[in-house]
Amino acid sequence: MKLSQLLTAPNQLTLLRMMFLPFIVIHLVNRHYSWALTLFVLAGLSDGLDGLLARTLKQQTLLGQYLDPIADKLLLSTMFLVLSILHKIPWKFTVLVFSRDITILFASAVLYAIAGLRDFRPSIFGKANTFAQVAAVFFVILLEVNHSRWVWISRLTFLRATFAFTIISALHYVLLVGHRLRALNQPPAAPTGDRI
Repeated sequence: MKLSQLLTAPNQLTLLRMMFLPFIVIHLVNRHYSWALTLFVLAGLSDGLDGLLARTLKQQTLLGQYLDPIADKLLLSTMFLVLSILHKIPWKFTVLVFSRDITILFASAVLYAIAGLRDFRPSIFGKANTFAQVAAVFFVILLEVNHSRWVWISRLTFLRATFAFTIISALHYVLLVGHRLRALNQPPAAPTGDRI
């Protein structure tokens, strides 16, 4: 892997997003929810900005294709874990999120090892799941700052959406993997018609 890929603006921004993580956790543990929320929002904004920069500057790299989802998963999984430890998110949501991610990671590794498959772009359900998780974490932390009823309703709505989309996206992934494996195992179509 070339060092130049690591030095592109989008990938530097992704690395910066990963550096936000320990500071968000520190503020959560210390009950500084306003600071934690501010850093989480900045991390989310950097996620959108790095993709925009990659397209605008034509700096889309193989490293970025792997680094960006890793940064997203690291951020969201850590948020769910820490917020569950602090009793802000029920454990059932965190266990489900971790179970899905670990299963997909294991399946991807196996598919890469036995079939060389490495194109695992997120489906529409996967993107919806990520959005639901981001919104759920946002409203969970916001509820500690603003105790309004609409915030509580939004928190509950997006936690339920996370639960639903985690299951749906996992099932869709299983179906997609099965389809790709069947396509690999199918023999090439025999030529039809007589040759002249």
